Amino acid sequence: MWLEIAGEHDGAEARPPAPPARLDRLEAALGQYPPKPLRDLLLETDGVSDGHGTCVVWGVDQIVEVNLAFRSAASFRSLYMPFEPLMFFGESGGGDQFAFVRSPARDDVFVWDHETDSRLWIAPGLESFLRSALTHAGEDWYRP
Repeated sequence: MWLEIAGEHDGAEARPPAPPARLDRLEAALGQYPPKPLRDLLLETDGVSDGHGTCVVWGVDQIVEVNLAFRSAASFRSLYMPFEPLMFFGESGGGDQFAFVRSPARDDVFVWDHETDSRLWIAPGLESFLRSALTHAGEDWYRP
């Protein structure tokens, strides 16, 4: 399904699938399970880029790397609300990051605004998010 969605959009690129063992590493490293749709996507394609090369859905390794970096940066603790309830999984290309809330677990997609630290709801699920991210041009496509 995820490859088909990427294939519907000019310039979108999907990668080879992530091995299940890498997803186990993600769960162990972050202490959170990804939502089932994200897990399914990663098992089908280890990330998706839009027509401009922006990774709207990162691969497993980048998901782990970014989440651990945000959670462990001492300077972020004084600047931002806690990141532990979130699981970042992609970016806008302009600094904002896409995330799922994992505590409490939900499948809705949010965007974290790196300038204001706001966390705004942008999609009811990964499929809707991916279709929007690959359809709309520009790094701020989710803004009203």
